[in-house]
Amino acid sequence: MRHGKKFNHLSRTAPHRKAMLSNMASSLIQHKRITTTVAKAKALRKYVEPLITKAKDDTTHSRRVVFSYLQDKETVTTLFNEVAEKVATRPGGYTRIIKTNNRLGDNADMCIIELVDYNELLLAEAAPAPKAKRSRRGGKKKDAAVEAPVAEVVEEAPVEEVEAVEAEVEETTEVATEEAPAAEAEEAPEAPADDAEEEEEKKDGE
Repeated sequence: MRHGKKFNHLSRTAPHRKAMLSNMASSLIQHKRITTTVAKAKALRKYVEPLITKAKDDTTHSRRVVFSYLQDKETVTTLFNEVAEKVATRPGGYTRIIKTNNRLGDNADMCIIELVDYNELLLAEAAPAPKAKRSRRGGKKKDAAVEAPVAEVVEEAPVEEVEAVEAEVEETTEVATEEAPAAEAEEAPEAPADDAEEEEEKKDGE
């Protein structure tokens, strides 16, 4: 009876299953991503993640334990020197399973299993955008920026236009000064006439 034995045998004997998972783990560490069935990927995840955790402690004993599972010196070197540094700050969950289309031959569920810290596209999307700092001085800077071009326009105004405006102002002032004495001259004779009438009225009254 197999009571309590719920792991997937993958239709293989124990030595065959162990060798297959060892080879798949070596391929995953070397290439950082492999394509396989969903059932094998789930079994591989349970097999390789404890080895990656073991690789964080770089000691002779850890290397020998990992080598007993992988049986490949180059893979062990890559795991301890490269992968362990990359996942040093991650507390588990080193792999990701991405499901793809079914296989044409037997319609098996296929997927891609990869190391999380080596997918640059997903890491870039997950990175938080920098927050803009708010300050009360921003309004003053904008006002200064708006005033500066206006001042430049005034300073760069052509000299000819300025002279023309000054000439128009002088002409208007001259016309105004000429009209003012003429108006005073017209109003001046009326004053003596009024005085003469008043004198005549006084004489008559006497």
